[in-house]
Amino acid sequence: MKFTKMQGIGNDYVYVNCFEETVENPSETAIRVSDRHFGIGSDGLILIRPSEVADCMMDMYNLDGSRGAMCGNGIRCVGKYVYDHGIVDRTDITVETASGIKKLELHVTDGLVESVTVDMGEPKQTSEIGERITVNGKEYRFTGVSMGNPHAVVFCDESGLRLDGLDIETIGPSFENHERFPDRTNTEFVEVDDRTHVRMRVWERGSGETMACGTGACAVAVACALNGRTEDTVEVGLPGGTLSIRWDRANGKVFMTGPAVEVFSGEIRG
Repeated sequence: MKFTKMQGIGNDYVYVNCFEETVENPSETAIRVSDRHFGIGSDGLILIRPSEVADCMMDMYNLDGSRGAMCGNGIRCVGKYVYDHGIVDRTDITVETASGIKKLELHVTDGLVESVTVDMGEPKQTSEIGERITVNGKEYRFTGVSMGNPHAVVFCDESGLRLDGLDIETIGPSFENHERFPDRTNTEFVEVDDRTHVRMRVWERGSGETMACGTGACAVAVACALNGRTEDTVEVGLPGGTLSIRWDRANGKVFMTGPAVEVFSGEIRG
């Protein structure tokens, strides 16, 4: 199986061009290739498939083999792949995902995609602002936002937390599997620096802590605005880098801009 390793601010996936390749068992393959000791090493597997309704389809799987609905960093890399490898020849393209068709604007330098702006669609508030929740015997407040997948945004100052030293390996799984979230949840822990800059760490359902999460950054930007903490356009700093997020309330959509990088290509056998 030929593959390409790609990353968007450290959120890395193994990509397979299913215009040319066939993957028989994607869930099993995702587990195998994602292993950072015995596999290629990644946050999951993304299959780029033909689509009857868009330029291509993004079929994504987390590192535990579960199927994902949407990945903001992953879809930017899909856009780069299909342009750089000649599947599309336009800079405005559409990608079919499990959470709907997404529109991408590709920013090209010297014939290669350098960054991508994604129309992430309309956010949906899924909880009260500052809803109370008890996790591991401690009360927290969160704001729920769906970007096609569920997010619980926790402001550190409301819950006596700090990003530095946060025991995310303990608190993350407890949020993810809490009974409040029957489909599990992604959880973002946020510190606000000023009206246009925030920082976050994320625990992704099915993948654990990752260097970045595009849908999570969008959810954080929306939650910050809903809570009156930031403007509607904000720079979101993650361990892997920075994403620019703009919530266009008039049109009800969120736009994410960030880099996409091809790391290497290869072939795995067996």
